[in-house]
Amino acid sequence: MKLRTFTLGLLSASALAFAAHAESITIATVNNGDMVRMQKLTDDFTAKNPDVQLQWVTLEENVLRERVTTDIATKGGQYDVMTIGTYEVPIWAKQSWLLPLDKLGDDYDVKDIIPAIAGGLSVDGKLYAAPFYGESSFVMYRKDLMEKAGLKMPDAPTWDFIKQAADKMTDRANGVNGVCLRGKAGWGENMAFLTAMSNSFGARWFDENWKPQFDQPEWKNTLQFYVDLMKADGPEGASSNGFNENLALFQQGKCGMWIDATVAASFVSDPKNSTVADKVGYALAPDNGLGKRGNWLWAWSLAIPAGTQKADAAQKFVSWATSKHYAELVASKEGWANVPPGTRSSLYANPEYQKAAPFAKMTLDSINSADPTHPTVKPVPYVGVQFVAIPEFQGLGTTVGQLFSAALAGQSSVDDALKQAQDAATATMTEGGYIK
Repeated sequence: MKLRTFTLGLLSASALAFAAHAESITIATVNNGDMVRMQKLTDDFTAKNPDVQLQWVTLEENVLRERVTTDIATKGGQYDVMTIGTYEVPIWAKQSWLLPLDKLGDDYDVKDIIPAIAGGLSVDGKLYAAPFYGESSFVMYRKDLMEKAGLKMPDAPTWDFIKQAADKMTDRANGVNGVCLRGKAGWGENMAFLTAMSNSFGARWFDENWKPQFDQPEWKNTLQFYVDLMKADGPEGASSNGFNENLALFQQGKCGMWIDATVAASFVSDPKNSTVADKVGYALAPDNGLGKRGNWLWAWSLAIPAGTQKADAAQKFVSWATSKHYAELVASKEGWANVPPGTRSSLYANPEYQKAAPFAKMTLDSINSADPTHPTVKPVPYVGVQFVAIPEFQGLGTTVGQLFSAALAGQSSVDDALKQAQDAATATMTEGGYIK
């Protein structure tokens, strides 16, 4: 008996010593569904890496951006892994704020990452963030309501068709809004949608000489169309709705159409969470016949700040969370339709995924049709489809987003919002030395 007690004591001391040597890494992430699911599956990671403990900081999108930007710019060192987007990666990598991901493992297969996605996360041929999921944007719509309206959604609709369909589908007495679109202020919230939309109207943030363009008719046409459409056919309080709010509305059957991230497709078609799962159709983002559609290109990716003291453990986690193995893990637990989309070519070549995800082809077509190097109808000096890849855009984009959200809420006119946006952009670009 004494011998047994002694052995248990040794084991306990050993376990305590091991725990003391385990390395703890802190991961900052966004509160989107795929990331929440990832946290529930991390037992798989810790079983393979018992020497690494995970601490989570899960935040709403705008708050996450603010926190990680402040931390990395001030070298705060709060986080070992950050969830950041396609906008930040090239800017931060050039500042030497991110570590290159060169220890992801022999079986990681970097070449399998979809080229359009990998290109936005690389600088000088080096990958600085690994995509957790990639996306464009497209139209999700209720097939039953479209049929009831006597219309058929084209694979490649125009904005005029969207307006026509929204008018016919709106049924306020029964709680149905013809269309749900982002209105919440933020450079990555309403301005992601509106910038991509403006591309299809022929608008641009700046001309070739960095002169702001909000005083041009293309922006007036974009914002007026959006505000009129939302007032006639959008949900009440739309100026407070971002991605997650509109997702909930669509899942509850309160939207005839929703134009947003392709990643939402697995959630709106999930019968466990969506009351309209069996009624959803998909189409490309709308256009106006000018050669550009209103779709964006984005990846929520995992990156490692240069200030971390735990780079090796952080790379182990990034490798696990963005690997083919992780995709198979999600498929085994949740089904192939729920695998994080838009990152690996092999997923779209997988017959099981094609069968389970009716939105797969439309998602890939949308991703491949976005061109960050030529995002607009007229020439521009910047890259980025739904953002402008300059450091000043984060602050300016949010300011303009607040002005446009106020116009949607009826707190200002479209003309006033555009004038204030022009003034704010001119001041920012003058201060930054882009224009004199």
